[in-house]
Amino acid sequence: MGDVVLIDGDMFTGRDNVHAYLMKNPPPVDLNGAVLYHCGPVMLKEGDKWTVKAAGPTTSSREEPYEADVIKRYGVRAVIGKGGMGAKTAAALKDFGAVYLNAIGGAAQYYARTLEEVKGVHLFEFGIPEAMWHVRAKGFAAIVTMDAHGNSLHAEVEQATGAALSEVQ
Repeated sequence: MGDVVLIDGDMFTGRDNVHAYLMKNPPPVDLNGAVLYHCGPVMLKEGDKWTVKAAGPTTSSREEPYEADVIKRYGVRAVIGKGGMGAKTAAALKDFGAVYLNAIGGAAQYYARTLEEVKGVHLFEFGIPEAMWHVRAKGFAAIVTMDAHGNSLHAEVEQATGAALSEVQ
């Protein structure tokens, strides 16, 4: 926990519609060992080529009902988003050797520059922000805030702030 990670390689985006889809259907791609980014990118199509224009993280807690199952069923090894996730996901991270990486909210332009290539798009019927985009990253920076040992910086902060709040009340 606390390590800064730079990702070079393939990633997939997935928000609410992708996660709900994965509860009832097999993924359109092999997610074993994959990085899944909670992101609804802004994309521009020029000719036959897609370009990432903005790609900031979305709030991960919305995926809490699904994420543990996605990790377990499909072998996802890293989940990226903002704000952390809950106990169910933390348990799955520990059980299956995966991590949660916190990306910086408000840095959509920075992250777009790190996504060098759009390799494909799946589930496009969900619309641009909700589709599953296959992208190649170079130098995508994030921080491990939930590790494969059951530690969660988000839970620690919540506990510490709750204790501090109870002292001032």
